[in-house]
Amino acid sequence: MRATMLDLRKNPKRVLKALDHNEEVTLTYRGKRKAIIVPLNHGPDDASVSDHPAFGLWRGHKDGESVGAFVRKLRQGRTF
Repeated sequence: MRATMLDLRKNPKRVLKALDHNEEVTLTYRGKRKAIIVPLNHGPDDASVSDHPAFGLWRGHKDGESVGAFVRKLRQGRTF
C-alpha cells in the first residue's frame, strides 16, 4: 500500500488496517518515498528494546551522576 503523510495524519485507521493485513506501507511525501512501515510480525520475534545499539549509551559515561542530574547541571544558568 502507498500512503502519503496526509493519509497518515488524516486517516491513520486505513494505514493500521493495512498493517493488520500484513501489508507493507510505503510512506511518501510530495511524491517521493520516505519510509516503509512494516508490520511487527515480519520482524524477529525475540527483538527487544534493550538489543538496540542506542540502549544504555549512558552506561559507560565518566561522570558518576545520573542523566537527570547531568541535564539539570547543563540547564543551570551561569552567573558571572
